[in-house]
Amino acid sequence: MKREVGRFWRQVVSVLTGSTIAQLIPILGSLILARLFAPHEFGLYAAWQGVALFFAVAITGRFEMALAMVADGDARRVAVAATLLTTAFGVILLAIGVGGTLLLSPDWLKKTPAIFGILVVPAAFAIAGSQIWQSWAAAEGEYKKLSIMRIVFASSITLMQIVAGLEWASSSTLVVAHVMGASIGFLAALKIMPLGRLPKDIKRQLLEFWSRYRRLPIMSLPADVINTAAAQLPLIIVASRFGSEISGYLALSLRTLGAPISLLGRAVLDVFRRHAASDWREKGECRETYSKTFMVLSAASVLVMSGLMWWGEDLFSFCFGENWRPAGTIAVWLLPMFMLRFVASPLSYMFYLAEKQHIDLMWQISLFAMTIGTLTTFNNYSHALQSYGAGYSMLYVIYLILSYKLSLGEKNDRNY
Repeated sequence: MKREVGRFWRQVVSVLTGSTIAQLIPILGSLILARLFAPHEFGLYAAWQGVALFFAVAITGRFEMALAMVADGDARRVAVAATLLTTAFGVILLAIGVGGTLLLSPDWLKKTPAIFGILVVPAAFAIAGSQIWQSWAAAEGEYKKLSIMRIVFASSITLMQIVAGLEWASSSTLVVAHVMGASIGFLAALKIMPLGRLPKDIKRQLLEFWSRYRRLPIMSLPADVINTAAAQLPLIIVASRFGSEISGYLALSLRTLGAPISLLGRAVLDVFRRHAASDWREKGECRETYSKTFMVLSAASVLVMSGLMWWGEDLFSFCFGENWRPAGTIAVWLLPMFMLRFVASPLSYMFYLAEKQHIDLMWQISLFAMTIGTLTTFNNYSHALQSYGAGYSMLYVIYLILSYKLSLGEKNDRNY
């Protein structure tokens, strides 16, 4: 058992190494971007990016979450093909929807550049495709390839934005560079892990996969779409209520703290779901793997965030310039939320593993309602954001309690 636990954390460290490098790239890039782009332009780009991420989640049907659940070999490659086909179908529907919106709502073009709407389609496909391939690499235990994919994806976007910003510092420049960088990242992933030859009875196996995991688009997709919407809504609501400059400050704080927490948490998730799924198949529970992961994540979260609580504002001012100090203030307000997110995000896989997506859906609906409620009730942005952070933190505590109970196994099914 100790050997298995040691192997688990060695694999986590392996993924973390690549993830850390991948996340350092956009953070270091932000040091340059913050001096090239005004908060107003950064806020507009962040709102567009939120929409692109929302659609990237929706068009996959969340079938990539099943890649770790299927057996190794041909079965998993069929699962990858099925997920990619679902994404291709989804992006066609997205293109039709965006095209119809541009034609039927000309007033929208007066407020937003047309290129924002046009490029959201290829951006969503490139982001979704990269996520599918990264999930596949994690399911196969190919952590070195996974790290390379993430590094290439992050560096391509960041470098494109810096180069483009030197010539023309606008929100449209950030959008175009993001699409180009994400496309390069996806093409690199295809090269790193080619899909290869599929089985002869591919049609039958595709249908079997879609049938077996039909609950994912029915239950998990709505939950994850709501979660993504709730994650991106703050930027959109803040921009509409308090201006794009405040939205730009919020965007930088989320990018600087939220992105590394998300990526490092995903590194743990990549290993956790493989080991937890193995324990679940063999023993019907994964409490020990869950508990050890929870303890380490909690300790790391407290260690890192405690320093930022005291020096966050000064750190933002020093790194990005004095005009970005308000972003540091916002980051300090949201620190408890980020601390709990770092712990809860990897462990959220329990809802997929135990096939309790309906519980996750109810939690996501509560999160969505809380987000809208807190950000639209107060007329002062500081009160709105502080209430948002407090509400999110309380919901994360509930989420952790639920996921732990699920890790105890099938004997607890009657309680749900």
